[in-house]
Amino acid sequence: MSGFTIVAIFITAAALASYVNYRFIKLPSTIGLMVIGLTMSLGVIALSKLGVATDDLAVRFLGRIDFGETLMKGMLSFLLFAGALKVNLNDLARRKLAITSLATGGVIATTFIVGTSLYYILRLFETGLPYAYCLVFGALIAPTDPVAVMAILKSANVPKSLETKIAGESLFNDGVGVVVFTVMVGIATTSGGESSSIGHILSLFAKEAVGGVIFGAGIGWFAYLLLRNVDDYTVEVLLTLGLVSGGYALASALHTSGPIAIVVAGLLIGNYGRRLAMSEVTRDHLDKFWELVDEILNAVLFVWIGMEMLVLAFNSSYLLTGLIAIPLTLFARFASVWSIIGILKRFKRKFSDNATLILTWGGLRGGISIALALSLSAGEARDLIVSITYVVVVFSILVQGLTIKRLVKS
Repeated sequence: MSGFTIVAIFITAAALASYVNYRFIKLPSTIGLMVIGLTMSLGVIALSKLGVATDDLAVRFLGRIDFGETLMKGMLSFLLFAGALKVNLNDLARRKLAITSLATGGVIATTFIVGTSLYYILRLFETGLPYAYCLVFGALIAPTDPVAVMAILKSANVPKSLETKIAGESLFNDGVGVVVFTVMVGIATTSGGESSSIGHILSLFAKEAVGGVIFGAGIGWFAYLLLRNVDDYTVEVLLTLGLVSGGYALASALHTSGPIAIVVAGLLIGNYGRRLAMSEVTRDHLDKFWELVDEILNAVLFVWIGMEMLVLAFNSSYLLTGLIAIPLTLFARFASVWSIIGILKRFKRKFSDNATLILTWGGLRGGISIALALSLSAGEARDLIVSITYVVVVFSILVQGLTIKRLVKS
């Protein structure tokens, strides 16, 4: 099956799912599309139970595509740039301490709370998962997903200050989460040494996270200089496409954080490039183009997440562990957010009364967590981690995503 055929099938499925959701289901777009993807998967499973051999064909089709590779090294860069374009840099700067604390300390704290709690709970059920792999799960489930978060925030009517904190955190903490995940995988798959030394960890963090910020600022500024010398919206839109695709690929080659680099570049173009280097006509075309890219890729991604259920190694034990991991993840998120807000309040930082609850419930997990889980080496630990990650992500998007608006209004 050719690459074009695969793309055509996914876009067609996303288009039909969008139509069905818009006409009949009427859920928020991302949630509705994932519900339809899950329904399609359950339908295929039901038909296979009735003797109709549809599951093998669907599994073979999905097995041809690497979800993790496609998301992390393809779709994610465009989705992050589209999201960053819409964020006001001044609002972000005013809340930089809260966002930085949540995106770094929050991810690290959640990793250890989830990993440690899961390790001891699994021992009660006599399910064997080494502590290092429990921390791997904690690391991949700790970051909130910017794609899911930004999509849900569109319709949740969250107060502006909280919306900026949630959006800003989600845009940056996936890069931090990938660094923490990489370190934990290194510890889990080796007997120690350089991969687990404090010096190596700090060096990796500096190269990935800090390097990503510097590199993103550099390519964003270079693109801004090019945009200032052009007054043609087709050329300017192409320049932003080149910035995203070429910048992300180069960041990966330099072993800096591609997600962080693209977010920083997107913030620069969205705040300075749009205002100082573009005409009104170009701004209009640029906004519409990236909004369309965002909507199309979101549609494909969330249908795909729903369909991924077909290729997971589910059993009753894995499902039970996934259900246990849901409250563990929420508790860890609550504890880390509550602690950080408590510390920041001592430094005269203001938060609304329900900030902890909204930040906890609005911290959605999504495709990035699944992609990281699928990147693990094959084995029993991978099967368990992928399955419980999928359960947590589905709960997060369906339950948290559908109820965050009600929580905000309460």
